[in-house]
Amino acid sequence: MTERVIALVDAGRRKPLPPVTDSAAGLAQDRLGRPLRDLRISVTDRCNFRCTYCMPREVFGEDYRFLPHEQLLTFEEIARLAKIFADRGIEKIRLTGGEPLLRRNIERLIEMLAALTLPNGESIELTLTTNGSLLARKARALKDAGLRRVTVSLDALDDPTFMAMNDADFPVANVLEGIDAAAAAGLAPVKINMVVKRGVNEHSILPMARYFRRGGQVLRFIEFMDVGATNGWRMDDVIPSGEIIRMIGAQMPLDPVDPNYPGEVAQRWRYRDGSGEIGVISSVTRAFCRSCTRARISTEGMLYTCLFATSGYDFRALLREGKSDAEIRAAIAAVWSARDDRYSEIRTAETAQQRKIEMSYIGG
Repeated sequence: MTERVIALVDAGRRKPLPPVTDSAAGLAQDRLGRPLRDLRISVTDRCNFRCTYCMPREVFGEDYRFLPHEQLLTFEEIARLAKIFADRGIEKIRLTGGEPLLRRNIERLIEMLAALTLPNGESIELTLTTNGSLLARKARALKDAGLRRVTVSLDALDDPTFMAMNDADFPVANVLEGIDAAAAAGLAPVKINMVVKRGVNEHSILPMARYFRRGGQVLRFIEFMDVGATNGWRMDDVIPSGEIIRMIGAQMPLDPVDPNYPGEVAQRWRYRDGSGEIGVISSVTRAFCRSCTRARISTEGMLYTCLFATSGYDFRALLREGKSDAEIRAAIAAVWSARDDRYSEIRTAETAQQRKIEMSYIGG
C-alpha cells in the first residue's frame, strides 16, 4: 500500500520570525490591542476517532503517515516553552491534539506543567480537551498529576449519530463513563463540547441539553467551522447559535449570563429554573476575533496565532538551536506584537477554501 503524506507544514508555510526589537520585547498586546493570555499545546497529531469535521477518514486513512516521534516536542521542550510563555503572563494552558491522552506518559507532562507559576506567584490554570475514550481509566491519574479540568467532545447521545460524526466504532456509553469518572476525580466542572452540523446531528441538540441540564456539567454548542482544508465545510451546514438558543429556550427557558472573564469565547446562558447552564461558541455567525487572546503550539513546535492559520513560526528550531530563554521570550513578543489575525470577521466562501492548518495538528 502506498503511504499518503499530507505536508501539514512545509518549508513554504513557515513564516520567518519578525524582527526582535526593544519595543516589541515589552509588548503585551498585538496590533489590535489583544493581550496574550491563553496557550494551547497540541501534544500529538494522532487520534483514535475520525471526526468528519476534524480528521475525515478519506484523508486520514490507514495509509496516512503521522509525524515520527523525533519530530514531536519532548516533554522537556514543551515544559520549557510553557515556562517562557508563563513568564510573559499567560494565565491558562490547554493540552490538545489529536487526542492528547494517546501521548504516552501524558501524566508526567501534566506534573511538569502544573508546577509552573505566574510572575505573581499564582498557579497556571491547566486544562485538557479529550474525546473521552480513555478518560474513565485515566481521570484519577490526571487529577493526581495536577490537571484542573477537562473538556470532552461529544456530538450526540445515540450511537448511530455519534458514530456518524466520529466515524469510529466507539459507543457513547464509554464516553459518558469517562465524563462521570472525571467529575468523581474532581476535574470539574466538566465541559462538554458539541459540534452541530445541519443534516447530521441537530436533532441531538435538545436530548443533549436535557441530559446534561442537572448533572453539573457545562454543555457548549459549537457552530460547524471551516477549520483546516479537508472537512468539506459549507455555510449551508452551519446552524447559527441563535437558532440553537431559540430551540432550547422554547422548551427550557434561558437567561443570558455575563462572561466569566474578558475574552471568554462561549456566550453563557443559564436555565431560568437554576438547573444549570449552557454556552454557544459562534465563530461563524458572531465572530469573537476582537477578544481572542490565544496562541497555539503544534505537536512539532510551530507557533500559530489563529485557529484558521495558513502558516506559523518554527519555535522547535529555536529550542534545538540552543537559543536562550531570553531570546525565545523576545521572539514570542515579536510574533505577538505583529499579530493582526481576524479570520472569522472576514470569512467568505473564498477564504474558506484556503489551505489552512488542520485542526488535528494545531489543536482545537
